Amino acid sequence: MRILLRLLIPLVLAGMPLSAASKPHVITFGKWTTVETLTGPEEVQKLHLKVRPLYVDGKLKEFTEGTPHEITERLFVVQRMIRVNDSLPSDTGATPQWVWQLGGWIIVDRGSGHVAAANLPKFEPELSLASWYRDYAAYCGISADGKKIYATVVQLGRRKPILDKPLDETVDDSSNPACASPSWQRHPPRVTFRSQDDQKLSFAVRRHAVEVTNEVTNDDEDENGTE
Repeated sequence: MRILLRLLIPLVLAGMPLSAASKPHVITFGKWTTVETLTGPEEVQKLHLKVRPLYVDGKLKEFTEGTPHEITERLFVVQRMIRVNDSLPSDTGATPQWVWQLGGWIIVDRGSGHVAAANLPKFEPELSLASWYRDYAAYCGISADGKKIYATVVQLGRRKPILDKPLDETVDDSSNPACASPSWQRHPPRVTFRSQDDQKLSFAVRRHAVEVTNEVTNDDEDENGTE
């Protein structure tokens, strides 16, 4: 009997990490709460957004805004909401003054329970509206100086955008966001950006690259059948 136990115990112990690793993770969202954030260059424009917490195995991981986009049965993306301490050094009292700010997008892995930031170059949370299709994100990127607008398409898992085309327009401080959310179509995958003056520029997405499918057009030309 002792010999049998000596043989069985190592086998049981060896199997324990495997069973623990295969334990599924529970990804859930909490209840919606309406919060106020300040936007614009002077941070005087009030914007009310609905926020809800993201939990992994019952533990709070992030606060999120908007509807998640399913990439695969295992992966999804959602935009973050961040609470930032707005207290000044001259403020009295030890209690932080928290304010809400829009953040970037995060990738959530249901299998591993891992939460990571999505790599979206030139994405500006207050000015860029990300439009998702499959594992592609299309949005109007903003230059480092906050003035130039780019037509940007990113494929998750790639370090550089597959499209990063400067547009012939600049950021208008009175506009928020900088441009409308790009629109997608399938077969073949194609994304269309709409500029501030209501012109459209379309690109066909072919795996890891894009190509222009038509020159800039406006709605009047589209109605007349002009490409």
